[in-house]
Amino acid sequence: MGEGGQAMAGSDYTGKVDISTQLLVLGSGPGGYTAAFRAADLGLETTLVERFAALGGVCLNVGCIPSKALLHVARVIDDAKAMADHGVTFSKPVINPDGLRDWKNQIVGQLTGGLDGLAKKRKIRVVTGHGEFLSPRHVRVAKTNNAAESQVIEFEQCIIAVGSESASLPFLPDDPRIMDSTGALELEELPARMLVIGGGIIGLELATVYAALGVKVSVVELTSGLMSGCDPDLVRPLEKRIRKEYEQIMLGVAVTGVEALDEGLKVSFSGDGAPEPQVYGRVLVAVGRKPNGLRIGAEAAGVAVDERGFIDVDRRLRTNQAHIFAIGDVVGEPMLAHKASHEGKTAAEVASGLKKSFDARVIPSVAYTDPEIAWVGETETELKAQGRAYGKGVFPWAASGRSLALGRNEGISKLLFDEGSGQLIGAGIVGPQAGDLIAEMALAIEMGCDASDIALTIHPHPTLSETLAFAAEAFEGTLTDLYLPKKR
Repeated sequence: MGEGGQAMAGSDYTGKVDISTQLLVLGSGPGGYTAAFRAADLGLETTLVERFAALGGVCLNVGCIPSKALLHVARVIDDAKAMADHGVTFSKPVINPDGLRDWKNQIVGQLTGGLDGLAKKRKIRVVTGHGEFLSPRHVRVAKTNNAAESQVIEFEQCIIAVGSESASLPFLPDDPRIMDSTGALELEELPARMLVIGGGIIGLELATVYAALGVKVSVVELTSGLMSGCDPDLVRPLEKRIRKEYEQIMLGVAVTGVEALDEGLKVSFSGDGAPEPQVYGRVLVAVGRKPNGLRIGAEAAGVAVDERGFIDVDRRLRTNQAHIFAIGDVVGEPMLAHKASHEGKTAAEVASGLKKSFDARVIPSVAYTDPEIAWVGETETELKAQGRAYGKGVFPWAASGRSLALGRNEGISKLLFDEGSGQLIGAGIVGPQAGDLIAEMALAIEMGCDASDIALTIHPHPTLSETLAFAAEAFEGTLTDLYLPKKR
């Protein structure tokens, strides 16, 4: 192993090799860097390829982390505004987009710098550029800004962790006022009016930021409801809140055209209740993400990729080529950083010879909107579609002392139990800190807990966490904080 040499025997590539490595990790997002770090800890000589200048991938650089920083700002602004109803009035905030951007970038820089340090301590070789397969054992890495400069890396095993990118709409004009999630995080301009195309998690999170910063936000969603995949009763408190605060929420409405004018972007709509064409200062396109499986020359390695760009893997994260693994967004839904991290660790351990497999029972989802929405396991929508018998315990946060003290009574905690075994199979929470609270229910499902396990675990008072125990008590019929007819 090391620098230089000829291609290994049995390879389709016979040219010059610049680097040889035991394990090559293609992509340094949460899945990729976790895989590289774990593999290095297990003794594998590891090379990490990243197309951008900084490690961390989309999530750390232009996704999860910077968006949560701006969502924190939005929450502070909204909380300060809400205090006027409780006897405390703050002055109207003065927004400095440059200052916000610098603060956000400082957070990202601190984290990416930390990853650089961890890679160096583990003696991981980092190569910058876009990687494409030349053979089942070789990848060419070309400099992103200079394709002529390239290196060929020979590997014994490889983990594909190339993630996904924002999907677009084919009829959109080429105009800088049309943004994807990456562009929206740059805060280049705070327009008077902005349209968000797509009512999923990404679109609604960024709408939360811009609305708090004083922009008149509208959201248009092609389907009949916001946040597809989440139960409607969990989305309802959010929808009720933003319908009051946003300019428009258009459901079951399609965008049929966008025309770039000097005064703004003229957007045309169709569908029941569709408005007349509207002019917006900015348009954010948040219609989903598409995997990058078709951008890495996988066919040269014999790795099967479907027409959408997804790579099929087994429980040990192996592709149809046993020495090549794939993890994260590129292997399928849910496209979540925490799923990618766990898959990365599993793939690295399998590549190191350990008998491991990815066997998570559930993967939680969180929308960091205001209020937050989080769910894990089965949803009611899925259970009804399956015709599966289930029981439900719900506790409204209007009866929570802590929620009332926070001035937020719209939340709920909902638990779903299997009718036969009595075990917890799903949970949903809407309200402040829902994303933190849902972890307890993920653990409860993993551990096979039933309602008594949750209800008899003493939760601190007054907290939002005790609403989960109250929901379990509501299912059991032992709840005293509300009067509910005993179920059994």
